[in-house]
Amino acid sequence: MILRYNLQFFAKDGPGGEKTEPATDKKLRDARKEGQVAKSKEIGNAFGLLTLFIVLKLYVASMGNSFMEVFYGIYTQIPDLIKPYGGGVPVASIQTVFNNVVLEMIVIMAPVLLIGVLVAFICDVAQVKWRPTGKPLQPKLSKLNPLKGFKKIFSKESLMELIKSFLKIGLIIYVAYSYLKDKYHYIFLLYDIPLKQSILLIGELVIDLGIRVSAIYIIIGIIDFAYQKHKFKEDMKMTKQEIRDEYKDQEGDPKIKGKQRQRMREASQRRMMQQLPQADVVITNPTHYAVAIKYDPDKYEAPIVMAKGEDYLAQKIKDVAKEHHIEIVENKPLARMLYANVDVGELVPPELYQAVAEVLAFVYHLKGKT
Repeated sequence: MILRYNLQFFAKDGPGGEKTEPATDKKLRDARKEGQVAKSKEIGNAFGLLTLFIVLKLYVASMGNSFMEVFYGIYTQIPDLIKPYGGGVPVASIQTVFNNVVLEMIVIMAPVLLIGVLVAFICDVAQVKWRPTGKPLQPKLSKLNPLKGFKKIFSKESLMELIKSFLKIGLIIYVAYSYLKDKYHYIFLLYDIPLKQSILLIGELVIDLGIRVSAIYIIIGIIDFAYQKHKFKEDMKMTKQEIRDEYKDQEGDPKIKGKQRQRMREASQRRMMQQLPQADVVITNPTHYAVAIKYDPDKYEAPIVMAKGEDYLAQKIKDVAKEHHIEIVENKPLARMLYANVDVGELVPPELYQAVAEVLAFVYHLKGKT
């Protein structure tokens, strides 16, 4: 018994072969349309977080005063709410006060949040440029495949994400400990200083720590972005067969296109040979080239090339010319010039008028034409 093995089955990337070729422009464009790009979420998060803490550092005093005014306003409203109801406060009044407080706090925090979102957006655009697509939002049944989801859990990408998470947590803990280990005595001061100063002190500690953590986060983001670029480049690689298939899809099968060109040449030659009996003269090399010329002053302002050919086709043109009693004139330089510079159906160029006119005059003289 003979066993047949398909060795391609054992190739690294399956039947298509090993993916060793860089991605083509078309594949990169198609991937872009599908929302597949080399992008690190950590970059946007890191710069957004850093900007947030920097803005807070500049804005925290003003924001703290605003919050204090909001709370002061609440406390001053309480007696006015209680008096009409003999010590009780209706739910509607509480809800109104709560809504007003939430609205005022949103207005106070809005500039900080908007700047953070804007920076994150700019970071994303800087990484992948502005080419929005809605395809990633389209529902796909393949995303609901539990087998694919299970594979993702134990994939190389999941392992890298796990390592990255541990790295981030470890660095953040280290930075926080390094910063706070010499600041613990400030915590005991909170019992002895006014509320406003306590808030400012806590805010300063949190913001300074946040800026340091964000700086570390940016370094992690840059490393992650380099990794994502490398990973995307590797994922987009193609097999030689994929490149050939893509070329066929874009340009058509070379064999089919070759056959089409051959059929077009054959059809053109048939039309040319059908028009050949109308020619006045065939100018030859004499063995390599043959060019058929016709001059009809009522139709054309100059002589026109009816047919031309080289070697075998030149011989066929001469055979047809003999069958239809068309004069064959040997003129090597003129035959070469006409063959090389004038296509079938084109008029003879002015620089060849004189030479062609002499040949036509000779032919007309032989046929007794004036």
